[in-house]
Amino acid sequence: MTVPDPLGRPLTAPGPKAFSSAAPGPDDHPLPFFVYGTLRPGESNHARHLRGRTAAEEPARLPGTLLYDGPGYPYLARAGAGDAGGAAGVLGELVTAAPGEYAALLAVLDALEEFLAPGHPLNAYERERCEAVRLADGARVAAWVYVAAPAVRPGAAITGGDWLTRPGRAPLPPPP
Repeated sequence: MTVPDPLGRPLTAPGPKAFSSAAPGPDDHPLPFFVYGTLRPGESNHARHLRGRTAAEEPARLPGTLLYDGPGYPYLARAGAGDAGGAAGVLGELVTAAPGEYAALLAVLDALEEFLAPGHPLNAYERERCEAVRLADGARVAAWVYVAAPAVRPGAAITGGDWLTRPGRAPLPPPP
């Protein structure tokens, strides 16, 4: 699968094992989620959808990806071979569901990200399996990530791959 960059050029995966669009099966071990935008701690959707449902939130980076601005939220796309900015990747968090919360959290995040099914033409994002790098120890961790669907036309690239430090960002007030 390819994702277009803002100029319509296809962005491809950095390698065949880096991403997988396989849907979770009934015997799959629950994976953490790599979140990189409004689901990060301190952001609006974290407070709405993740608060109280997570067991761990750990800083991580997803190599081989680029971050683009969207209408109030970002889009992540895989970097192509000529995209030097994708080498460092996108900064975010690995979010692990609290015991008993995985199925509900997966359903909530799929709905929020407008993910209907793998390859569905109305998807805003595709949910894909990836390998994020945990910043604390450099460990590679299998996780779910929501990647811009093929029909999405992202905005400008976010230099540095960090939604929280993008130009013009107004920090949210602390939650009540």
